[in-house]
Amino acid sequence: MKKNIGVWLDKEKAQIITLENKKITLKTVASAIENYNIGGGSGTKFKGGPQDVVQDSRYLEREKHQFKAYFKAIVLQLKNADAIVILGPAETNQKFKKELEENYKDINMVVKAVKKSDSMTDNQLKAWVKNFFKN
Repeated sequence: MKKNIGVWLDKEKAQIITLENKKITLKTVASAIENYNIGGGSGTKFKGGPQDVVQDSRYLEREKHQFKAYFKAIVLQLKNADAIVILGPAETNQKFKKELEENYKDINMVVKAVKKSDSMTDNQLKAWVKNFFKN
């Protein structure tokens, strides 16, 4: 029997829905990506007071490494898949697809689609993936 997988992901977690032998399983992979609050406010009410020094490049580099680790954890769940659909809000799904293209070519070959999608309940997600692979 075919093993079809749907992956819904954002920066906080990935929901992996596996359809195999008419059985649906849902697994969650949590991410360790930090939300950086990069502020630029001053610590005083006076004009010209001390300013926060923002180390953008350091934050972005750390975030890049956190994304790589997160995507690697997701890829481990996708082994032996016959077909994969990737969905999610914002651009996390596009980043994941790009990571597959660059570093996981064997898995990238079975990706059927990358779709935009807002948050869904577990049941809505299962139904969406089941419906996608039915067609």
